Amino acid sequence: MTTAADLGLLLLRLTFGLLMAAHGAQKVFGLFGGHGLTATGKGFAALGYHPGKLFAVIGGMSELLGGLGLALGLLTPLAAAALIGVMINAMVTVTAAHGLWETDGGVEYSVCIAVVALAVAAIGPGRLAADRPFPWGKGGGKEAAFALGLGGIAAAITLSL
Repeated sequence: MTTAADLGLLLLRLTFGLLMAAHGAQKVFGLFGGHGLTATGKGFAALGYHPGKLFAVIGGMSELLGGLGLALGLLTPLAAAALIGVMINAMVTVTAAHGLWETDGGVEYSVCIAVVALAVAAIGPGRLAADRPFPWGKGGGKEAAFALGLGGIAAAITLSL
């Protein structure tokens, strides 16, 4: 039986997941009013990511695939890790210098996305998810630690290059 919690998790996953997937599609494919890969690559290069186009592909595909995974509840801990890693990079390179609030260009938005992704990994994607039959489909501490650890390691490697 589907519960209100299952529907709530589905709504949360679909909203955040599809918005993040679309955000990635803006970067990689220029969809939804995005600038596309060439312009995004130049922006990444200006932030110190070299080669910019390669890092634009990595960032954009992490958002696209991580968002789709979160939306579908598919490979949820891995999808959460992709989003957490990208958001850590965004916080460090773009928004941290501007404080907390989004209105000032701060980290607020990135923190919210990372926390939602981590929470879904911890809670599990719910009954209305592709991961339901798999051991990681119920969420838990190991899944959350995997998502946070992998996202953090990937961000640290990317930032050190």
